[in-house]
Amino acid sequence: MSAEEGGGSEGPAGAKRRPHGMLKLYYGLPEPAAAAAASLAGPARGELGGPTDINGPHFDPEAFLTKLRKECPLAQLMDCETDMVKQIRALDSDMQTLVYENYNKFISATDTIRKMKNDFKKMEDEMDCLAANMAVITEFSASISSTLQDQHEQITKLSGVHSLLRKLQFLFELPARLTKCVELEAYVQAVRYYSKARSILHQYQHMPSFRGIQDDCQKIMADLAQKLREKFRDGGSGAKDLAECVELLLQLSEPAEELCDEFLSHAGCRLEAELQALEAELGESQPPGLAGPSTDILEFTDRGCNSFVSNLCLVIASYQELFISREGAQGIAAMAQEKLVAFVDSRMERYFALVERRIQLEQGVGDNSLLVRALDRFHRRLQALAKLLPASRAAAEGTEIVVGAAKGRIRQYLQALQSFYADCLTDMRQSLAAPRLVGKENPNLAELLATISAAILNQIKSVLTYVHLFTAKDITFSNKPYFKGEFCSQGVREGLIVSFIKSICQTARQFCESTGDKGGSTPPALLLLLSRLCLDYETSTISYILTLTDEQFLVQDRFPITPVTSLCAEAREAAQKLLNHYVKVQGLIISQMLRKSVETRDWITTIEPRNVRAVMKRVVEDATSIDVQVGLLYEEGVRKAQSSDSSKRTFSVYSSSRQQSRYAPSYTPSAPMDTNLLSNIQKLFSERIDIFSPVEFNKVSVLTGIIKISLKTFLECVRLRTFGRFGLQQIQVDCYYLQLYLWRFVSDENLVHFLLDEIVGSTAHRCLDPVPMEQSVIEVICERG
Repeated sequence: MSAEEGGGSEGPAGAKRRPHGMLKLYYGLPEPAAAAAASLAGPARGELGGPTDINGPHFDPEAFLTKLRKECPLAQLMDCETDMVKQIRALDSDMQTLVYENYNKFISATDTIRKMKNDFKKMEDEMDCLAANMAVITEFSASISSTLQDQHEQITKLSGVHSLLRKLQFLFELPARLTKCVELEAYVQAVRYYSKARSILHQYQHMPSFRGIQDDCQKIMADLAQKLREKFRDGGSGAKDLAECVELLLQLSEPAEELCDEFLSHAGCRLEAELQALEAELGESQPPGLAGPSTDILEFTDRGCNSFVSNLCLVIASYQELFISREGAQGIAAMAQEKLVAFVDSRMERYFALVERRIQLEQGVGDNSLLVRALDRFHRRLQALAKLLPASRAAAEGTEIVVGAAKGRIRQYLQALQSFYADCLTDMRQSLAAPRLVGKENPNLAELLATISAAILNQIKSVLTYVHLFTAKDITFSNKPYFKGEFCSQGVREGLIVSFIKSICQTARQFCESTGDKGGSTPPALLLLLSRLCLDYETSTISYILTLTDEQFLVQDRFPITPVTSLCAEAREAAQKLLNHYVKVQGLIISQMLRKSVETRDWITTIEPRNVRAVMKRVVEDATSIDVQVGLLYEEGVRKAQSSDSSKRTFSVYSSSRQQSRYAPSYTPSAPMDTNLLSNIQKLFSERIDIFSPVEFNKVSVLTGIIKISLKTFLECVRLRTFGRFGLQQIQVDCYYLQLYLWRFVSDENLVHFLLDEIVGSTAHRCLDPVPMEQSVIEVICERG
């Protein structure tokens, strides 16, 4: 391709490039010519901004081509031409695409411009017509103004005179109008007429004619004010009429303080009648011969809220509208508010006293849903009153009544639980005494304990369910701080559950205070049952009850609460005392038999023993019965290792060398010092036995304690008597019989051996003729007995 052809093709391409470049610049697109110029060889590019810079403003095509021909070889010139052709085609394609994209917009703009031309043409015609009309109107207005210019001032003056005449006519007719309104009882219209003319009459009262009209009007309005006051004091009018009277009196400039007092006095009469009706109903709610009220508390509360509280709210609203909230009442608002608060508080105080009296009549300890619903409605209505009159303390006092009712119910439920527990104890006494009365077998103590425990636990759960109604979500006062915190922790947990558990332990400990030879009037089986009941409470029941309470009432830790371990320790202490007392009572019962059997017998002149005494058989029978009784409630316990022939141990003791030396001739009066010395030496080396030591919670420990008390009593009784030969032998037979059976009940058989050995030894020491019986004879007598 020649340079001219290249130059000729450069002109149109350059013409197309520059408009396209301006469009790219307008739309913020990059200039593609820069990339095209960058593709040229180094020598082909000119100086920046010079005539050979293809992208510069001073670009000269001829200079650019001349430079290319001089500096570039043919191949590079052809490549440059090829690149330029491609760039020109690309730019043409971009220009064509841009034109196509904006074609619709150009057409739309053309249509819009054409339509605007038509609309503006029509608008210009209308504006021309409007200008012509305005010119005509202006011409007519100028003509009218010029015609009426002379009469305008005269018409204005006549209009003012007419208005003044109408006002004067109204003033002259005012006394008659007022009189007519009063006769028709249109008091509102009369006050409106008078209020409209009062300022004018006062302004022109120095003129005789206006002074007369003013005097007549004042006299008529004074009579009207008197009638309004009479109607106000009558009491037969409704709330609307009463409000209208007060409003009219205020418009007649009557003293606001007197009107406030009269309004409240009138309202107080009606409220007093409602309070008296409630008080009369409260007096009739407990007729003679009936234990409870004739109407439920919900009905009483509804009647009080719907009559007294509702009417009091109406009085508050009417009073505030008349004396506090109305326009122009800023001067008397503070005085009126103070009177209203004092009035409301005094009436609510009387109403609260009636409500408290009615709540105190709720002595039933069953489902208290009616009481909770009644308190909820009572509290709801007080909230409405508090919104009407925030300065009143009625809402706070009402909340205190609800809190007091909740505390009272907790005290009643605690008393009910304690009464129920006392009834359970009575039932237990009757169940334990009934078999002896009718000759039946003793009841199963385990079943009786399970029945009593289940009954008490079910009663506690029922009480928790009843009390939980105070914290239900649909109860308005349940979101009060007291019911969210103190009621749950200090009321229910501490005041009800913990107090009841402590009362159980305290009542149990009271059974241990009875003294006497036979342990007082408390059945020993009852002591055993209560001991096991307290032990079960210590091991599981207390923890279960308190966990149930904490979960049900969401007890919070910020209040001081009694720990479970403290209650468990108290219950275990009560169980220990009861079991100790049971051992003491049963030991004293057996001891009483042994004491009588020793004290009522002449041991010096008694005959030679042929049988075991009946009292010893009774002791063994009682020990067996106690063993069965305790085994129903407590585990066996741990025993020490026993000899292979414990039942014959007595024989070995009484026939041993020590026994022979004890009954040797050295016990004769000729050598008393030797006998005492041997006895004292034996006591020094024997293990000391604690008779009234605390027992463990198992059957073996309980029987061991009872047998220790019984044998110790036997020993002390023997030491106070004097025996003959056969008396000693009878004691030998009795002790051997006891040894045959009692060893299996105790934890250590050596204990029984030692005490029985002491009994026989003391008997021999107190014997005038200590000649023991042969062991073989003793065994024959005991086997036969």
